[in-house]
Amino acid sequence: MRQSTVSALLVGVLLVAGCAAGPRDAVASTAAPPAIAPPAMTAPAPTGTTGAFSPTDIAWLQLTVAMIERLLLVLDLVPTRTADPAWRRVAAQVATTQRANLDRAHRLLADSGAPTTNPHEGHDMPGMVTAEQLTAMRSATGLPFHALLAAHLRAHLAQSVRVAVAEREGGVHSATTAMAATVVRDGTANLAGLDRLDPTGGPAHQPSTGSPG
Repeated sequence: MRQSTVSALLVGVLLVAGCAAGPRDAVASTAAPPAIAPPAMTAPAPTGTTGAFSPTDIAWLQLTVAMIERLLLVLDLVPTRTADPAWRRVAAQVATTQRANLDRAHRLLADSGAPTTNPHEGHDMPGMVTAEQLTAMRSATGLPFHALLAAHLRAHLAQSVRVAVAEREGGVHSATTAMAATVVRDGTANLAGLDRLDPTGGPAHQPSTGSPG
């Protein structure tokens, strides 16, 4: 009963609340997703060789890919927007973890037989930087850039841990739930590292433009 409840919650959140979400600021995007999970909203099993993958597994893998691809756009800005070695180091550590998870998620999706298209394309979901926020980051350097980077990293990591916990508890495919456990562990560690670097928990007001700091 608990597994079916968690499974319905995750799939409902990913397919209803997530895809319906519009642009939001990075701090607000860390809010807990709404518990909207009617049984009818669970994802259908994908065609092809699905093996033991459940709709929960597929939904989580697809969201993970979408979230990481959006975060990498942020991390790719770091070398040109700041010379601070601590921020560069944190960004490099997160990028290494995220790229490994992206490769792993792609392999699992291929094994599942799920469609290769991204069902979340163009959606601004919790934990994702929007096009407007990315533009603001491209205009910022130094301390203003660090503030924006911290906010978006924290939003992504907090949300990725949240949905990975749901997959770990509600998924059925062993390799996918094992990946979810890794995401929880690494995401929690990266959040702790970010908190040490940015102990304020993010700025109260995010600047729309920046100046060298």
